[in-house]
Amino acid sequence: MVDSILYQDDNFIVLEADQSEQIFTTQELLEKLKKILLTRQDNLPKELRTLPLINEQAEYLKNNFCELDIGPNTYLQWYAIRLEK
Repeated sequence: MVDSILYQDDNFIVLEADQSEQIFTTQELLEKLKKILLTRQDNLPKELRTLPLINEQAEYLKNNFCELDIGPNTYLQWYAIRLEK
């Protein structure tokens, strides 16, 4: 039987252009994604266009993507990490 802790994603390593890596909680990552999505509603990935709410879009991104192109030479990447063994 698979341990459910393998599917927990409480923390993320976040990589952005011209910044050092950061560790975010799930809530912090969702807030960052929502902030970006608020300014990009006219330029969303096609999977997000059917989701009407920013919260739904951010949650979908967190669960199904690991990178968002946010402009020329700019990126945002996130990867789930486990801090405890």
